[in-house]
Amino acid sequence: MARLFGTDGVRGVANEELTPLLAMQLGQAGATVLTKENEHRPTIMVGCDTRISGDMLANALMAGICSVGANAVYVGVIPTPAVAYLTKKYKVEAGVVISASHNPVEFNGIKFFDGNGYKLPDSLEDEIEDLIRNGMQGVELPTGSRVGKIKYRTDAREEYINHAIQSVPVNLSELKIVVDCAEGASYYTSVEALRELGANVVPIHNMPDGTNINANCGSTHMEELQARVVYEKAHVGLAFDGDADRLLAVDENGTIIDGDQIMAIVGTHMRDQGKLKKDTIVATVMSNLGFFKMGEREHLQMEQTKVGDRYVLERMREIGASLGGEQSGHVIFLDENTTGDGLLSALHLLEVMVDTGKPLSELAKVMTVMPQALVNAKVPNHKKEKYMEYPEIAGAIDELNRKFAGEGRVLIRPSGTEPKVRVMIEGKDQRMIEEEAHKLADLIQNIML
Repeated sequence: MARLFGTDGVRGVANEELTPLLAMQLGQAGATVLTKENEHRPTIMVGCDTRISGDMLANALMAGICSVGANAVYVGVIPTPAVAYLTKKYKVEAGVVISASHNPVEFNGIKFFDGNGYKLPDSLEDEIEDLIRNGMQGVELPTGSRVGKIKYRTDAREEYINHAIQSVPVNLSELKIVVDCAEGASYYTSVEALRELGANVVPIHNMPDGTNINANCGSTHMEELQARVVYEKAHVGLAFDGDADRLLAVDENGTIIDGDQIMAIVGTHMRDQGKLKKDTIVATVMSNLGFFKMGEREHLQMEQTKVGDRYVLERMREIGASLGGEQSGHVIFLDENTTGDGLLSALHLLEVMVDTGKPLSELAKVMTVMPQALVNAKVPNHKKEKYMEYPEIAGAIDELNRKFAGEGRVLIRPSGTEPKVRVMIEGKDQRMIEEEAHKLADLIQNIML
């Protein structure tokens, strides 16, 4: 049977794969595993994004939490990073977010944070999963006064806003900012935080109705934001995803600024101010080659991890780094929060614009984005890790590496969630790298099927 937990919690179509029954079981098992060291009655904080299925799953999850004798604190619609921050601040035993991030409305997900606001390691997720698969064997279901209860809090989002603006208290009174809230969890927090700092805010997609989250908006659909920034003659556009743990930006000309560029702009500024710990930025192997070349030129230490913000965070904690993230816009400021945080990313980027007085288009010149071609090869799931065992494939990869050495890069990796091998090539000529990527992907697919 497939593992319940993926790279970012348990995900699926709500009420079909991710059912209220499974949500209740995750509440029971999660509360049991994450609070087993406690001698007092434990408390778990629960928040969600704007999906219509959020109420259904949150109530089922909290029923499960209460049924094993733990208490729940429900903070309602709130960004994922807010739950991570507040879990740690209030010293509760764990936090849970009900969200499927950038995915369409029919999907939802459940992800856990430990008492320090960090995503769970695989070992704890496995423990939770084993309990569910074993029918909650050995788990006591208390009665009477020992049953847990739910407390509802409406002030949590204000506490998160206050934390963000105290962390980066920048004066935004000279900036006009278009903000795409993706009809998601940032619809209030991002707009309110920017206004409190003095910005002239033009919000779009900030009227969630439960069914419109991520629908042709947010960080996965940037076209409307690009056009609106130019039309409004705004200084910058900001795009969040559904649960607001990632951010992409748009400069004053309508050009997209991705996570690599945000890290390059903010990272060099932090370094100049003596705030970049160990002069190090942690990124994944999928970050653009231009990002790593920028690091060499700027004498920054660039660490690379597997794809996934959890691996970036693990490495940051191992080496004591303060900045890391992904091209997709998950950027982690570890001195201020324990997970990717779209609002903090936005405020740090705006701070550089204010401090330097430079437009975002000029700041983005700190790195040259190399053209990338990404093509997927469909292969049997049980074979996807073994592509280098085929001499013809290994030979083709070696030949491409020689061809692009110094002028580009070839990166092949199996997908973590799908029966695919991903072929990514970077180089100076877009047409040439796309041709080569398609040729190699076709070769892999034909040989391995």
